[in-house]
Amino acid sequence: MPHAAAPRSIIPSDMVSTRKPAPPPSSGPAAGDLPLGSAADAPHGSRPEQVYSRLRDLIVQGLLSPGSRIVETEIATRLGVSRTPVREALQRLQQEGYVNGSPGAQQSRLTVAPLTRDDVYELLNIVGALEGMGARGAGSLPVGERHALARELRSLNAEFQRAGKSVPIDHGSLYDADERFHRRIVEASAGPRLLALHDAVKPQAERYIRMYISMLTGDIRTSVYEHDLIIASIDEGRADDAELAVQVNWRHAADRLSKVIAVAGERGSW
Repeated sequence: MPHAAAPRSIIPSDMVSTRKPAPPPSSGPAAGDLPLGSAADAPHGSRPEQVYSRLRDLIVQGLLSPGSRIVETEIATRLGVSRTPVREALQRLQQEGYVNGSPGAQQSRLTVAPLTRDDVYELLNIVGALEGMGARGAGSLPVGERHALARELRSLNAEFQRAGKSVPIDHGSLYDADERFHRRIVEASAGPRLLALHDAVKPQAERYIRMYISMLTGDIRTSVYEHDLIIASIDEGRADDAELAVQVNWRHAADRLSKVIAVAGERGSW
């Protein structure tokens, strides 16, 4: 395990440039300016589920910018649905932390949740706790399953390393490779509750990463090393070490992104 002072470099916490960073992407449009499409554009499911999926994707991708106002009737019109599924979707988004409402405010007063240092630190440590549970389970699998999983994780880590060596770095590909690595650990042994919690929380972390990824750059050797520590712990059946390695991985990510936000500024927290 890296010592406490070791730098953290993973995409969710890639190395921060020591040069003056480029400004973060400009805020996305508010709901009223956005081509929302229709609820049918979302994955199959009930109408509230479709509306929820569509709105969550837009928030995670930064197309509904932090702090922008969400008007229930406007979204219903643009998606071609009644207000009922929109209201249900917004309630769910608010429960999960994607949308905020002032105390006593109506749905029409809802806004997209801001991106803040305090929130990212809490959120990424929650992700670490959830994925750490998954890693503990993976490290407790039978020997043959552990070895097979370790081979797969080494391959995924190699993909991550190759993506990090591209010039210029394709941050989207780098994030996707890292996401596949972490998701595979969770899927290896997690039950339905852990998977559901992970599915609910991880996109919120992705939202931060996509917004600030232009300020994360460069050398990913520390990330690859930390991944190798996770893999070795799982392969050798050291479940406690596997859990801790993942938690440290995400704790460093939280520290790194918190520093990035300190430089770039919080988004939508006026």
